[in-house]
Amino acid sequence: METLGGNFDGAVELISSCTGRVVLTGMGKSGIICRKIAATMSSTGTPALFIHPAEATHGDLGMVTEDDLVVAISQSGTTDEVIELMRLLRRLGVTVIAITSNPGSPLAEAADLHLDLGVRREACPMNLAPTASTTASLALGDALALAVSVKKGFREEDFARLHPGGKLGKRFLKVSDLMHAGDQVPRVAEDTTMKDVIYEMSRKALGMTTVQDGDGRL
Repeated sequence: METLGGNFDGAVELISSCTGRVVLTGMGKSGIICRKIAATMSSTGTPALFIHPAEATHGDLGMVTEDDLVVAISQSGTTDEVIELMRLLRRLGVTVIAITSNPGSPLAEAADLHLDLGVRREACPMNLAPTASTTASLALGDALALAVSVKKGFREEDFARLHPGGKLGKRFLKVSDLMHAGDQVPRVAEDTTMKDVIYEMSRKALGMTTVQDGDGRL
């Protein structure tokens, strides 16, 4: 986006150098977008979480440490709950990146770095429902997550480690991930009684057993 200027690179640098976690916060639809961005960051090598601005002032602020970095999203940059949270974060000395469409807003001016979404009107015919702004926020958040993952050298092997389930996880499975080895493998000798053979098969729960000689050869 043209409105981002060099601040995008600055945000990537701040996030990639963060020694704690990336904490995303926002109210309403922006909060939903924050949850998605936090999930994307976490699955691409950047530990992240979401905190609700209102809940933060009732104890959840304890999840944030001075080593963390906060990304606050608000289209207007004037959301009361987010502004109040900003005041508390400044006391903690936490670095804050603000994402808004209002560079002159209290949120943008209080942050260490501001990313201007550049959304001047929502797609909603009444210019009320968060639509264009939420889409732009999500796109920007995903772009940040991926740019940071590249900067960190995040690889397919890392993705497989963090995402072992589902179709994506199966793409990276290796024989070694599924095979049984060592004491997991049923073993009997040629002179083992059938009673003990059945016991060994049942104990190892594979429905079969290997037959080995005294040297451990099949």
